[in-house]
Amino acid sequence: MKSSRRRSREFALQGLYQWQLAGTDPQTIEQQLGDAEGFGKIDAKYFTLLLEGAVAGAPEMEALIAPLLDRAYKSLSPVERGILLLAGFEFRHCPEVPYRVIINEAIELAKSFGGTDGHKYVNGVLDKMAAQLRAPEVQARRQ
Repeated sequence: MKSSRRRSREFALQGLYQWQLAGTDPQTIEQQLGDAEGFGKIDAKYFTLLLEGAVAGAPEMEALIAPLLDRAYKSLSPVERGILLLAGFEFRHCPEVPYRVIINEAIELAKSFGGTDGHKYVNGVLDKMAAQLRAPEVQARRQ
């Protein structure tokens, strides 16, 4: 059974996908997704925080993500980009969520919505990102 936060992440990823491909603004995306089946089971406040925050912070997050990649940021699939934007936003702005939870949730999104081995790639990038954005937490876990 999926938690309301996991469902929020799934819908936020769908919204980021739409935003990347069509350029639709987050408020319109929220209205459209609000009519989707299963939307009533999400944490609506968390969904809004994720979608609007990831879109607003996308340029800054892209600059952070790009050096962690082995290829150009734009060559990633929209799903992988969306997952990295979501996780990066959570790393930076949701300190109450442990970094390992963020990575695990991102891996599950990649398994559900991404390519065959996309979850492995996402995991590798997020491990590097966590070491930068959550250094004290990562170090404490390693000790």
